[in-house]
Formats: sequence, structure tokens, C-alpha cells
Amino acid sequence: MKLGLVPINIGVSEPAHMIALAQRAEAAGFESVWTFEHVIVPLDYQSKYPYNATGKMGVAPETPMVDPLVALAAIAAATKTLRLATGVNILSQTNPLLLAKQAASLDFMSGGRFMLGVGIGWLEEEFVAMGTPFARRGARFDDYVAAMRKVWSGAVVEHSSEFLDWSGFKSYPVPAQNPLPVIMGGNKGKIHERIARLGNGWFVPGGDPRELAPQLAELRATCDRVGRDFAEIEITCMWPGTGGIEALDALAAAGVHRAVVPLMALGSDPAGAIDRLGTEVIARLRTG
Repeated sequence: MKLGLVPINIGVSEPAHMIALAQRAEAAGFESVWTFEHVIVPLDYQSKYPYNATGKMGVAPETPMVDPLVALAAIAAATKTLRLATGVNILSQTNPLLLAKQAASLDFMSGGRFMLGVGIGWLEEEFVAMGTPFARRGARFDDYVAAMRKVWSGAVVEHSSEFLDWSGFKSYPVPAQNPLPVIMGGNKGKIHERIARLGNGWFVPGGDPRELAPQLAELRATCDRVGRDFAEIEITCMWPGTGGIEALDALAAAGVHRAVVPLMALGSDPAGAIDRLGTEVIARLRTG
């Protein structure tokens, strides 16, 4: 079981604090740090946040939310082994060619430590501000993932679709990893089929083993149907950092490979909590 922290880029009072937390996590044995993304937070919105009963995000519009790729680039320069992940970037509202370039560059510059977590998006008001249609964002998402993989291949890019018309170019550097991991977030709509056809991993909202088991069974069945090896897909979920080894054992038994701890669950002394998890959990995981 691997452990990560999320979100390293939210509520940042100063850059040095974010960097210090990432370095502390690396020293404690955490495998990865993760980001959240919203380009804007509207003062008011009608869109319903799907992972909270209130339908609202847990951040105020004034909350500092550093761009994920900028934050991870800074952390990459200050760490050596820590993996860097977006959890998740909103692919359907962005320019996929620019994101493909940025992702390849970050993976190249970090020595192959980047994982691109992507999602479809739910906040229509943000799409409007970005100048991107909210309708058909699922189909756009699928097309963008397939197109970006062509950019990362290093070959001449030819991709003509309802949404894109790319032809006759290359983009270098290519990612250090082949393939660059694309991790898909969410549990709504056609998520299982998207992961089975296009993804390298799944960032599952929540972390209750009783709920994870049927979700992973559905993903396995979808993989079987489309001819994908379920064992190729890495499963990541949330874990509040409580319950110790026994809680992580239950997640592993459900099929989880990585548990990501929300920083807000670590209380008023996240640095101390990171150290404790390193000593009391990660060290024991390493020794079996």
C-alpha cells in the first residue's frame, strides 16, 4: 500500500510552507502528493458539487488555490523521489494540446514522477468563464485523452474528430514515462467504461471498503467486457489517516493500491501528523 497527501496546493499561506510540507512527506516515506483544481470559485453557483450532501465545495472563493502544474513543478524541484499527481485536473474545460505539452514537460523535468489525474468537471459556471461548452463534456473528455496520447508518442500527430483537428506536427519532449499514467477521477456516469478503455488508474471518491468492493467489481466486469486487463489499473482512494494498519489492510483487501490522506484531516499540526504517520504506519508497511 502506498500513501499520498491531498491537496498540497490548497490554502497555501506562502510557497515555502507548501514546499516544506512536501519535503516532510517525502522524508516520512509518503509516495506522492496530489492537487485539486479549480481555476475560479464563483461567489454563487447553481451547479451541484457531487461529493458533498450540501452540493457546495468546501472552499471559499478567497481560498488560495495554486495552479496544480505550477505547484507540482515547484515541488519537483525541491524533492527527489516524491511522485506528483493532479487529483484531478478538469480536462474537459481546458486546451488539451497545451495540457499535453505541460504534462509531458513536467514528467520530463521531474524524471518520470508525474501522474496526470483528470476529470470531466461539474461546475458549469467555471466552464462558462473558461469559454468552453459544458454540454458533451464527457465525449470531449474521451476524445482529449486519446488525442493527448498521440502527442506523447513522439510520432507525427494526426487526429481529426468532432472536437479537434490536429495534423502534421510533433511535440517534444515526450514524457519520461511510457505510458504517462492517466488517472481518472469520479464515480458517476460512464466512469468505469472510460477507465477500462482509456485510463491507467482510478481515483475513487471516498474510501469505505464496503462501498469500494462493488465499485471495483463493476470496473472489473467492464474491463472483461472490453478486453482490458483489470490488473493494469491502479486504484487510489481517500483515507482519513485513522485506524492504522488494520484500516489500510481492509482497503488493500478491497483492491486498493494507494490511499491518499486529506491534509484537512490532519488537524492543526499537519507536519506533526505527517511525521507520526511516517513512524507509526509507513515504517510498519515497509517492514511487512
